[in-house]
Amino acid sequence: MTFGEQPAYLRVAGDLRKKIVDGSLPPHTRLPSQARIRQEYGVSDTVALEARKVLMAEGLVEGRSGSGTYVREQPVPRRIARSGYRPASGATPFRQEQSEGHARGTWESSSEQTEAGREVAERLCIQPGDRVMCTKYVFREAGEAMMLSTSWEPLAVTGRTPVMLPEEGPLGGMGVVERMRAIDVIVDNVAEEVGARPGLADELLALGGVPGHAVLVVQRTYYASGRPVETADVVIPADRYRVAYHLPVR
Repeated sequence: MTFGEQPAYLRVAGDLRKKIVDGSLPPHTRLPSQARIRQEYGVSDTVALEARKVLMAEGLVEGRSGSGTYVREQPVPRRIARSGYRPASGATPFRQEQSEGHARGTWESSSEQTEAGREVAERLCIQPGDRVMCTKYVFREAGEAMMLSTSWEPLAVTGRTPVMLPEEGPLGGMGVVERMRAIDVIVDNVAEEVGARPGLADELLALGGVPGHAVLVVQRTYYASGRPVETADVVIPADRYRVAYHLPVR
């Protein structure tokens, strides 16, 4: 087989990937052995091994101890809807993320005071080292971890108020807009920036993902009269979910 300018292991991986995608190698089928790949494509053992590594890094195949390498069953992506519309009665942070009334979500959270690092300080327009409340969430749908979120709020805004802890007190769980309104801070704008990157080891462990898999990162910041009052990173496994936006027409 002539491989041209592209490295041989990528061409082999590409051909095997095509067979997985079109169903020629269906889920739970054993991937051709290294010797079979070497013979079929006329490549070295090193090339065959590297091609298998590419497919494993992409999450298309998985190794089973003492058995071999098998094609993984790929999940059907589900939607996480994000909307400019909000329920009139207020909403939990999870309801805000999903925005659909039939969501069957639960979450775990923990908050602690800490010092703002350089990036968080820049996003909140405060100085590095200023005190912030950091809250970490694990969101679940039907028991399955589907989303992580880490938020930061400047204690210069919420410190020594009833809403200092996002998930505790009289407005615990009501979301940024309602909580800020309770201390006369009127949120009038929210900005989101969506990107993708390889998932960090602890993120993929929490989300039940495969090492090397990509995650979507929604960087969200709430503003009150131009002042950032909360910023957050929302992390979503890209192989299982799609982010859908529903925005109001003004």
